[in-house]
Amino acid sequence: MQGIRVASGRAGPRREGIPLVFTPWEKEGDMAFQIGGVEYTPGTYGQKRKSVAELAGHYIREWDQRRLEGKAKKTEPAPSICFSRKIGVGALEVAEIVAPQIGYRVVDREILEHISGQAELSEKTVAMFDERYRGRVNEFLALAFGEKAFIKSDYTRNLFSAAVSIAGLAPTLFVGRGIHLLLPRDRVLAVRFIGSDAQRIQRLSGILGVPEEEVERELPKIDREQHDFFRSVYGKKDASAYEFDLVINCDMIHEPAWAAAIVVQAFREKYGEASSA
Repeated sequence: MQGIRVASGRAGPRREGIPLVFTPWEKEGDMAFQIGGVEYTPGTYGQKRKSVAELAGHYIREWDQRRLEGKAKKTEPAPSICFSRKIGVGALEVAEIVAPQIGYRVVDREILEHISGQAELSEKTVAMFDERYRGRVNEFLALAFGEKAFIKSDYTRNLFSAAVSIAGLAPTLFVGRGIHLLLPRDRVLAVRFIGSDAQRIQRLSGILGVPEEEVERELPKIDREQHDFFRSVYGKKDASAYEFDLVINCDMIHEPAWAAAIVVQAFREKYGEASSA
């Protein structure tokens, strides 16, 4: 049996001539794990999607186009939807069902990690944020994190500016990386997806085609990476239910379409039909 391994990335961006020292999640790209010899990236569920680089590049080009057309005005962004989840419950699958129903697009942790970890893209997103909210990066960070914000790495700043910029481009459904903690809370429908270890093991075993015993052995390590990320970036030990509008138990709401229907209805009730396309 092959143990868990984290796929490493390249060096990150530089600020003021000082190279940044990144913890594993701050490197380019997302965390790819090996389970029973099969690579697993959180969010995988079998549907073919564009590559992370293609999607990230698309968002950057879209911003540039809107700016050239004079549409990048300082207006309030559409409300965002933010999914937080235990790894393996199927939140991305739910997001892909929700998004087309309300005219939103999905941005998952892979895209956010890609943008935040690449020097050129992260600098572009910082420029986008500065153009839209001139000189307010530190102010927004302080509001999001309090005084501890200023001991966090540039990775945190890049993640923040990427999320805000993307949310300002078009109606967006974010999956992962705690984006509900970064955006204005009154403009976010925050949804937490939970599930038992048994449910997650069974689901991942089916997706990856590996024995459940292999998943059971490696799942705690995957959970630990997620826990370490939130502790380092947000100073949080766990995700409190009080942070969210909804908490969906995927053991009970086990069909993605059921969960999607709940989210769509909650979104329309909270923000009205005018918020959806």
